Amino acid sequence: MILEERKANTTSTPSNGGGSGSGNGDLEEISQPTVKKLRTEDGFTPTKTGEHSSSGCPTKGNNDIGSSAGGGESRRPNYELRYSLVGHKKAVSSVKFSPDGKWLASASADKTIKIWNALEGKFEQTLEGHSKGISDIAWATDSMYLCSASDDKSIRIWSINSGASIKTLMGHTNFVFCVNYNPQSSLIVSGSFDESIKIWDVKKELFHFFGVGQCMKTLSAHSDPVTAVHFNRDGTMIVSCSYDGVIRIWDTATGQCLKTLIDDDNPPVSFVKFSPNGKYILASTLDHTLRLWNYHSSKCLKTYTGHVNDKYCIFSNFSVTNGKWIVSGSEDKCIYIWNLQSKEIVQKLEGHSDVVLCVACHPTKNIIASGAIENDRTVKLWFDTT
Repeated sequence: MILEERKANTTSTPSNGGGSGSGNGDLEEISQPTVKKLRTEDGFTPTKTGEHSSSGCPTKGNNDIGSSAGGGESRRPNYELRYSLVGHKKAVSSVKFSPDGKWLASASADKTIKIWNALEGKFEQTLEGHSKGISDIAWATDSMYLCSASDDKSIRIWSINSGASIKTLMGHTNFVFCVNYNPQSSLIVSGSFDESIKIWDVKKELFHFFGVGQCMKTLSAHSDPVTAVHFNRDGTMIVSCSYDGVIRIWDTATGQCLKTLIDDDNPPVSFVKFSPNGKYILASTLDHTLRLWNYHSSKCLKTYTGHVNDKYCIFSNFSVTNGKWIVSGSEDKCIYIWNLQSKEIVQKLEGHSDVVLCVACHPTKNIIASGAIENDRTVKLWFDTT
């Protein structure tokens, strides 16, 4: 199931759009200093950037970037495997830490979600209710609720306390592939193989009056399956991406498309998310590349390469708890960690026996979670020992 869902449709033809401008590579603080429990306050100040390619993304070259205020940029991480979590019967499609850092949720093509102790790797419970495989999950801000996106065309909202599915959101006409809460946990955004984005009102007080959550807006977003959706830090914007090669930014309140980003080579975009401070966008594309965009200027500031990714929609992430890293799974069964500023691969984690489809970074501790597909089916927890 996940092999069908998270594997790109290589026969699709991306739509055309404007090219990315040339960027200066200068990055400001990406962390979210006003929310200490989620991100650290260490900043960094670039001093010199590398050369730029014609597509606007920096190429390899001199990139003498100043270290962060906390000294995180001069060190290398040393993540080591601590726990292998076994229990899923099919491919692991998504892993997410709860905002309070206590729990790790994993979703699978086996139709289940499993909840684990994030620090000890102990199994806690299994959430069951979907009739087909699950592609994505997301936590509410209070860490008490979880939503999931499934091939059964539904989104479910789960209570962690009871382990029950408390609401089902119906409306998509094809696989629901990606899902996320807004920071206030009053809205859910979902993306589907039906090429649309839906915004759902899931205010808790409405649950008493309606059998299901209410779909507020449906956006005809892309010309191919929608592969990722994410709110910015205040919930006023949504970023989406698709196999059509386009990244779009939407006004949450009006549903208006505010910006369209596209690389000159127009590769299918398999994953996208805002940086913690909402100023940048990290995008994974099916040409073995991650790109960091300044969406205000439509400039690609950084590219990260060295991993293998041309078939699957693999999650990537920012790690800002101790240093500034970019983290991604890979089709060569490894996890790659790059220095955000210099673009250097600073560590490659080996231990999975199949494609690493999903990664997540703990909100406050130096922990990475990963999950792999059919021949592996494990969730792994990696701890930084430095």
